[in-house]
This record gives sequence, C-alpha cells and structure tokens, in this order.
Amino acid sequence: MILERFIALNLVKGWLVTLLILGSVFGLMGFIQELDRTRFDYNALAVARYTLLALPQQVVSLSPVIALLGSMVALSRLCQSHELTIIACTGFRKRQLLRAIGIPTVAFMMILWLCMEFISAPLLEVAERQKSALRDRNTVIIPEGGLWSVAPGRFAHLTKLLEGEVPGDIEVFEFDDKGRLTRAIYGRTATIIKNRRWLLQGVREKVLVDDILVTRRHKELEVANLWKAEELPTLSITSEAMSLSALHQYSEYLESNDQPTKKYRSLFWQKLLMPLTVGAMILLATPMSISSNAGRDRSFGINMAIGALVGILFYLGSQIVFALGHLLHMSLPAIAALPCMLVLLCALYLLRRMRW
Repeated sequence: MILERFIALNLVKGWLVTLLILGSVFGLMGFIQELDRTRFDYNALAVARYTLLALPQQVVSLSPVIALLGSMVALSRLCQSHELTIIACTGFRKRQLLRAIGIPTVAFMMILWLCMEFISAPLLEVAERQKSALRDRNTVIIPEGGLWSVAPGRFAHLTKLLEGEVPGDIEVFEFDDKGRLTRAIYGRTATIIKNRRWLLQGVREKVLVDDILVTRRHKELEVANLWKAEELPTLSITSEAMSLSALHQYSEYLESNDQPTKKYRSLFWQKLLMPLTVGAMILLATPMSISSNAGRDRSFGINMAIGALVGILFYLGSQIVFALGHLLHMSLPAIAALPCMLVLLCALYLLRRMRW
C-alpha cells in the first residue's frame, strides 16, 4: 500500500508539473495574441483577466497531452533513479503497479468531467461576455452570424444581444406555400413577454399586397413563436464556452427547429469522451516509460521527445479520424470514441509485452 501511494503521488506530481509548464506557455501565447485585439476599454489589464479566465478551458483541451507527458515525466524519473527497479525486486506485481496508476487516473478523469461542466466552460463564458462588453461597449454579438429559428413558412433571425440581454436587430421572414415572401419584419429591440411572445420596438414591416411589398412602421409590434428568455444566455455563447449539459440542450433545441446539429453533437461527444482518452493516454505512457533498459539506454530527454511526438501524432490522427468519419457519415459517438479505442488497444498491447 505504501509503494502504491508512492507511485501515485509521483504520478500526480508529474501531471501538475506538466500542467504548470504547458499552462504557462499557452497562457503567455494567448496573452500575446489577444493584445492585438485591444479596443476601447479592452486594455492590457482586461486582456490579462480574459487570458486567466480562458486558460482553464485551454488546459482542459490539452488534458490528453498533459496526461501523457506528465505520466512519462513521473515514470521515467522513477526508472532513471532505479526506484521502480527496487520496487519490482520487492515482489511488487504488475497488477499492483496498474492499480497504483489506475486510482489517481480515475480521480483525474472524474475531476476533468466536473471541470468541463462546472468550472472551465462557465469561466470561459464569463471571459467572453466581459471581453465583448469591453470591446463592443456593452454589446454582446451573437457568434456565427446570429441565431436562426426555422418553422414551416417562417424564418426568424436574432443578430445581437444588448446590455442586460436585451434582443437587438430582430428579423422575421414569412413565406406562402409557393415560396413567395409575404411578410418581412425588422425590430430594433424587443421585450420578451411569455409563451415565446416578443414585443418588438422600432419596427419596420413589409407586407405583400397585390404582389407589391408595402412598408409600414410601428412603434411596437407583438410577434409570437420566438425564443424563451432563459434560452438566450445559452444561445449567445460560443460552442467552446458551453458545458456538456448546455451542448446537449442546444443540440436538442436545434433538432426541434429542424436545424443542423452535427457540429454541436460532435463537440458534445468529443468532450464527453475526453476523460476516457486521458485514461488511455496514461495507460499508453506506462509501458513507454517503464522497461528493464530504460535507465541505461534511454535518456529522460529522449522519453520526453517520444511523448511529444506521440501527442502530436494523436492530435493529427484524431483530426483525420473526425474528418473521415463525417465524410463517411459514421455515428458521432463512434467517431468520437475511435481515437480513444485506438490508443487503448496500443496501450494494452504494450502493457502485455512490458517486462516487469
């Protein structure tokens, strides 16, 4: 039990050291890149605050690489100092070694799931909102060309949210059975009532009368079947700033409005299965770091170079798998799980051949 705690503690130290190094490097790079986007009240201090709030999400996306390199850092050091050799000579079995590595690995995976749901995504959402408020003078621009709502014979478009999450620049287009535009409404702002009803202010309405679009102006005009008030905060953030539950809810919302959901469902499954990939990476790092000749024949730097190469190949391979999976119309869960399964199979093969 003492030896298991010793191995687990060194493994956690390796993860923390790698996290600190990679987090510092990528945080500095992000800060420098963000300095080019300063505008109005979005100054260097605001950039630093944005970088710190966005950094947890960046670290989460790097977690498979952190797990791989951190595990290799810890286990390679133990091999170089011959501590693992001494532990093996005490009768410490491979099963005990895997248990010593598996317990902190499961804890790492659970923390990662909790972080994605309750910490990194909400912090990134706060960072994006503060950035938009400072750069755009309290105007939150909805990403990716605005929000669209589709219903039979009708399209609704929301361009932005003003301070206090007040909808701005709302457009509604209505068509007849022949596909002709019969009504077009533009509202400068809107007040959300109940039952998906909005009261538009500063309205310009165009109505088809005798095949001619007649323009009318209204101070206020009520329009039904738009978004609920509680949906807007979620819909106005980027996909990267969405938690797992928010991604799932938004995918359901898009599906209910007959809109494409592949992008958000794919991201949901990738994030959901990321902790499993982390576990597979740690298993892969174990036989790569531990061997009877590691202390004599392979330097620590070579081990790190191999780990970095494996991390790069995993990233490139994952992108290729995702692209091919979408082209071949494979199941989204299968596409997201395939890189993890490949790493796991390689890890199990190497573990079986590992001499201990």
